[in-house]
Amino acid sequence: MREVVAHAKAPRGSLQHYFPGGKEQLFGEAVDWAGWYAARRASRALDSLAKPKPSALFAAMVGQWRAELVDLGYSGGCPLVATVAEVAAESEPLRERASAAFAQWRGRIVAALGDLGVPRARAESLAVLMISALEGALVLARADRDLAPLDTVVAELGPVLDSAVRPR
Repeated sequence: MREVVAHAKAPRGSLQHYFPGGKEQLFGEAVDWAGWYAARRASRALDSLAKPKPSALFAAMVGQWRAELVDLGYSGGCPLVATVAEVAAESEPLRERASAAFAQWRGRIVAALGDLGVPRARAESLAVLMISALEGALVLARADRDLAPLDTVVAELGPVLDSAVRPR
C-alpha cells in the first residue's frame, strides 16, 4: 500500500481517505476497472476492423496486448490475471469480482462475435477460448520475452473462429 501512495506521489493519509476498506477495496476497484478495460479493448478491436470477421477481431485484440507488452518491455499483461494469481485465492469477494470482470470481458466478445455472425452458444464458448488463449500466450510471451506465442494463437485460432460464422 505504501508503494501505491509513493507511486501516486500522494499524501500518506489519502489512501485511507479514498479506500477506507484498505487493500481489499483498492484491489476490488482495480479488478472492476480491469474488467471494464478489457471489455473496452474488445470493443475498440471490433471497431478497428477493416474486414470484419472473427479471426480479425481476435488478431486485433491480440495486437493491442502485443503492442502494450512491447512498449512495457515484457512487463505488461492483463491486470486480471495478475490479480487472480495474487489475491483472489485469499479473498472470496475479490475472487467474485475477478469472475465478474472476466464475465464482462467475455460478454463483450460474445456480443462482438454475434455481430459477426457467430451463433450465441458458439460465441460463448469461443469467447472463453479466445480469452484463455490470449492470457496463456501473454504469460508465455512474458516468460520467453518473445512474441511468438501471440503469433501462434492468432494463426491457429483464426480458422476455427471464422468457421463458426453462419450465413445470415
